Amino acid sequence: MAEDKGKRDSIGMSMKGGRTNNGFVQNEDILEMGPDPGSPEDSPQHNAVDIFGPAEPDLKDVRPYAGMPKEVLFRFSGQARYRVPREILFWLTVASVLVLTGATIGIIAISPKCLDWWQAGPMYRIYPRSFKDSDKDGNGDLKGIQDKLDYITTLNIKTVWITSFYKSSLKDFRHGVEDFREIDPIFGTMKNFENLVAAIHDKGLKLIIDFIPNHTSDKHAWFQWSRNRTGKYTDYYIWHDCTRANGKTIPPNNWLSVYGNSSWHFDEVRNQCYFHQFMKEQPDLNFRNPDVQEEIKEIIQFWLSKGVDGFSFDAVQFLLEAKHLRDEAQVNKNQIPDTVTHYSELYHDFTTTQVGMHDIVRSFRQTMDQYSREPGRYRFMGTEAHGENIAKTMMYYGLPFIQEADFPFNSYLSKLDMPSGNSVFEVITSWMENMPEGKWPNWMTGGPDNDRLTSRLGKQYVNIMNMLVFTLPGTPITYYGEEIGMRNILATNLNETYDVDTLLSKSPMQWDNSSNAGFSEGNHTWLPTSSDYHTVNVDVQKTQPRSALKLYQELSLLHANELLLSRGWFCYLRNDNHSVVYTRELDGIDRVFLMVLNFGELSLLNLKEMISDIPTRVRIRLSTNSAYKGREVDTHAITLDKGEGLILEYNTRNLLHRQTAFQDRCFVSDRACYSSVLNILYSLC
Repeated sequence: MAEDKGKRDSIGMSMKGGRTNNGFVQNEDILEMGPDPGSPEDSPQHNAVDIFGPAEPDLKDVRPYAGMPKEVLFRFSGQARYRVPREILFWLTVASVLVLTGATIGIIAISPKCLDWWQAGPMYRIYPRSFKDSDKDGNGDLKGIQDKLDYITTLNIKTVWITSFYKSSLKDFRHGVEDFREIDPIFGTMKNFENLVAAIHDKGLKLIIDFIPNHTSDKHAWFQWSRNRTGKYTDYYIWHDCTRANGKTIPPNNWLSVYGNSSWHFDEVRNQCYFHQFMKEQPDLNFRNPDVQEEIKEIIQFWLSKGVDGFSFDAVQFLLEAKHLRDEAQVNKNQIPDTVTHYSELYHDFTTTQVGMHDIVRSFRQTMDQYSREPGRYRFMGTEAHGENIAKTMMYYGLPFIQEADFPFNSYLSKLDMPSGNSVFEVITSWMENMPEGKWPNWMTGGPDNDRLTSRLGKQYVNIMNMLVFTLPGTPITYYGEEIGMRNILATNLNETYDVDTLLSKSPMQWDNSSNAGFSEGNHTWLPTSSDYHTVNVDVQKTQPRSALKLYQELSLLHANELLLSRGWFCYLRNDNHSVVYTRELDGIDRVFLMVLNFGELSLLNLKEMISDIPTRVRIRLSTNSAYKGREVDTHAITLDKGEGLILEYNTRNLLHRQTAFQDRCFVSDRACYSSVLNILYSLC
């Protein structure tokens, strides 16, 4: 009996000790109530059954409590009052996810392509030898550009475009490159370039550089090896037998250099003539040689790996020449052939834009696309094809499914020398009407190979031309100094001997009224500064509320902040010998910008005759005369002085591009509409 009693006590203690609480206080009245001493639960038989398998608990009076075992939890979870809310929440979650996923897909599907960095803001073109001298040698350099990046950001510039800085023996450092992988010492070192790239990117800017693949310097290692017939370099250039008689060369044909006279030059080392489209110091590469194409590809990759965001490929129409070497036709068939020496006296059907040239340009694009796969690192490609007609220029955009250049640079405004409403209108419409659908335009008013705007058109046209390029659809491109109205220097006492005519628009940037216009602290500068630098400089114009610089900054800020200018329709209303009138508008925005630009003499315009539902009075958003900013004008009679321009703003729901009468006069690159409710752009208009 004593042994049986000991077993019962042991079993009882085990039962009690095996009950766990897990740190929570349970319902003492229900679960912690001890068994009565005389109850059947105290018997050995009951304890034995509990050890091997507890009986089904009675949960009738049990409420959920923290820390309940899963057996109890499962009992409650199956009850309707717990199960139904849980299922409702589950299916609501599933439905919400599906709706959000569908909405995201829908928004992506109807959204237009976002503007890329080369579309979103203006480009600023710098001739590095003339921008800022950092080492007092009288020559601008890469470190000088880096020192002035803060100024560039005040112009709301998105892209810095630097012209050729490669190692070169030519005085103006544009074309005759000795080594495509070296910085000319006058501009600094490769370390200076790498620091400049990093600084540009730190400012949130992008960098594109010039590249002239058509030719090299005659001092390039490739040419030296080619003239000596060294290995694969033997055919890196275009060589042909020519006749020498009495010290005079008789070329293979009548092809002419851009600078005049024969484009063939006899080389005494190789005893053959080599071909040069430009100067004799600039022999043309043979792009029919696959090894040459591979060399150029590797050079492009070299600079892209340095962090360059894009290229301007110059003189691309000269990449190939006809293999048959037949004479080109004379413009004047009656002219004596021996007197044909000027480039304009021939039709250049065999030396420009040959079959296969665009394939080479597309290969450049393919190389750059390999570096565009990283998000946010798209590599831009532009082409310069001087002298091409508008139809040939448009071919550089590529084909519908074969991309070439993002855009060919539009230099037609840079060549205007007789300003008028009709001439400006012709430049605008010729580009917009011929541009392939969905492509992006661009506009530049100057460049290193053109006279400056002030010298070409006159000082009174600086503001109106800047207003024009910032209010047209596309990317505005500014040549350094045009924002303050710099002019050409006079062609006297120039120390350079290369080509004086190309130097007049390359004078040092005018920063302030100190010695050398703040360009250099040295004793001399490579070119003289313009005589007007005491009044036409950055420091002076920063403090003048009506200066060209102030208006430029306001225009660039307006362009950056207004969808009407960056994404809107362009509709032209009128042009005559004096004025050009056009609008910018966007579906979903009940505002319109109306540009009225006068390039002729004093004019009186009645806008009511052009737009019947325009309000009688409209507000001036910006004016070339800052005193008028914010005022209202009567649309029945607007008087404009010579070179005066207005950006007018008014509200309307009746947009011009929807009206049948204006449909043939409205253009848009990438159609989009604005939703003010969702604050998004969408393409299903």
